[in-house]
Amino acid sequence: MKPRSFIYSLIFLVAAVVGCSAAEPKLKPIFNGKDLSGWKAESSTEFWRVENGVLVGENNAAKTGNYLWSEKEYTDFVIEFDVRWKGYTDTGLEMRKPKIQLQLGISGSLKVDMSGSFYTGGKPAYPEAGQAKLAAKLMKPEGEWNTFRIQAKGNTFTCWINGVKASDYTDPKFSGAAPIGLQIHPKVAMKAEYRNIKLAEL
Repeated sequence: MKPRSFIYSLIFLVAAVVGCSAAEPKLKPIFNGKDLSGWKAESSTEFWRVENGVLVGENNAAKTGNYLWSEKEYTDFVIEFDVRWKGYTDTGLEMRKPKIQLQLGISGSLKVDMSGSFYTGGKPAYPEAGQAKLAAKLMKPEGEWNTFRIQAKGNTFTCWINGVKASDYTDPKFSGAAPIGLQIHPKVAMKAEYRNIKLAEL
């Protein structure tokens, strides 16, 4: 390789690396690992607690269900978190208005694992375009930590599971700013654990 060609190649390589770094949003913690600061539970905090840096959501004996909402509202953002559960769990992360959810665990309506798929509440509730059909292959064995990354940008919602793109859904209906919500589904004896919850506004 000629010296000049090597220099140009090096310049392009550096530019590419800098460009990637600039494009990657700077994620900041929105869960401090100590308490529920910055979050608020619906009606009661009995469903949510912090143990050893982990946010634990668990249903009560009556299986009434609950939500934990971020105090701040978001429109365009990227959120990343680790999550794990065992057994039958029906939970998810909600965002935007009128409300769209990224499913985690078993769908109560379909009775199958729809992790990584977008739930709209419409007909169908899980549009085929927003389904994570390879989620089972991307996720680690039950009880291990899985890293989910969700991007809400404009009309498009994207999910990655353990670093691999799993689903992509576009719908202009869900456009309003809203808090981030973590769900404990009613009528289910369930427990889900979250850690390293980080977010960047876009």
